[in-house]
Amino acid sequence: MPMAKHFFITIDDLPIAHGDEPALAFDGESPETLAAQLQAALREPTLWERWRDMQDDPDAVDPAGGATDAAATVTGSLAALRAELQIATTLPHAIVKHRLDLLIGPHWKLRDVS
Repeated sequence: MPMAKHFFITIDDLPIAHGDEPALAFDGESPETLAAQLQAALREPTLWERWRDMQDDPDAVDPAGGATDAAATVTGSLAALRAELQIATTLPHAIVKHRLDLLIGPHWKLRDVS
């Protein structure tokens, strides 16, 4: 079993942090709500499946992108006027990035990975 990686993410302006597709985007106002939505997106394939179904040829989408980690955890908090997320998952960075991009677009920064 792969070891979990810990991703440390910051969002400077959470009120504007929404993905490009409203049907998939983050719809809350707090770091805790974002953490809950991201945790669900990492544990369950629902968000990815909704995204895949919106593609021109859903059957051509690589199913590996829909990988999940039932043990993934995400915590959110406010610090120094910015939102911070701590993610623990065995999923690769590319999948975490894709789910974050769907939820909040480019409004996040990876601060550290351990």
